[in-house]
Amino acid sequence: MQVEVWSDVVCPWCYIGKRKLETALSRFAHADQVEVVWRSFQLDPSIPEGHTEATLPALAAKYGRSVEEMAQMQRRVEEVAAGEGLEYHLAEGTSGNTLLAHQLLHLAAERGLGGEMKERLLHAHFTEQRSVFDVDALVALGVEVGLDADEARAALTDKRYLPAVHEDIATARALGATGVPFFVVDRAYGAAGAQPAEQLLQLLERAWADSHPLVTVPAAEGCEDGSCAV
Repeated sequence: MQVEVWSDVVCPWCYIGKRKLETALSRFAHADQVEVVWRSFQLDPSIPEGHTEATLPALAAKYGRSVEEMAQMQRRVEEVAAGEGLEYHLAEGTSGNTLLAHQLLHLAAERGLGGEMKERLLHAHFTEQRSVFDVDALVALGVEVGLDADEARAALTDKRYLPAVHEDIATARALGATGVPFFVVDRAYGAAGAQPAEQLLQLLERAWADSHPLVTVPAAEGCEDGSCAV
């Protein structure tokens, strides 16, 4: 059984959703027969490549909130993340274009390191405040999970995986995804948002039992296109 997860590496609900999926899989009797595939999705493709900005003031300006109001909203998400064993530092977060990160994820997936690379990028961004937006930073993170530095740099430079990233994004649209995380099981069942582990477990069990046209459950909290107003 295949579980595809569309997400972005700067989406706080996506890391939370990853942990919830892992919890669900730990309770699923057939977990050893499940393949998890990480698909690309960009929250804000309008950010120019190479440009970065502090996330907190940018979100405050976008939604007409004060910086303190936005910080309070972020602290609530930090509390939810802590409940999943994650350490977030959202007030110090940086936003940027994630196309390069998604290309690195495709390379890692081809080398059998997709899950490790996804975890490393999320942890680097949310816990360590390390950049996931430039070639040098991404190559260093790729090496940490076992990628070859020269191959990673070449792939990010010649953009050989860019068509695959765009294909992922187009497929998400075709499946009706407007935000992330977005979970699809065997292209037959879907769930949007950081669903409770119990809900994801039910989805896995239902998909295992039979096969029907795409069925979606009500959306949970997640990040919408263009922003993540936590």
